[in-house]
Amino acid sequence: MTSVSTWTPVASLDELWEGEVAEFAVGDRQILIAHLRGGEIRAYDGLCPHAGFPLADGDVEDDILTCGAHSWEFDLTTGAGVNPANCRLRSHPVRLDGDQIIILLTEGDSR
Repeated sequence: MTSVSTWTPVASLDELWEGEVAEFAVGDRQILIAHLRGGEIRAYDGLCPHAGFPLADGDVEDDILTCGAHSWEFDLTTGAGVNPANCRLRSHPVRLDGDQIIILLTEGDSR
């Protein structure tokens, strides 16, 4: 089976202040968009890999996201786990088209 990757518009920069995260529904998937200080944009699966809790309900401080369910911490600049270090957020490539945030999603990929 061949997987298909598609660049998909998710949100506008106007919807997300620097330093904030927000969740957006893309088809049947929840995507977390992080607008990092300095303007960089990152996209991750929107559910905690540990408990399936919505990551947008967590707290962000200094680009570290703390999951509201069990306090797991993730570095939003890389997706790497901080506590515990052996966990990682699933990231998606991001590009901007004007003020539109567009991410690359692979159909049928549910890793």
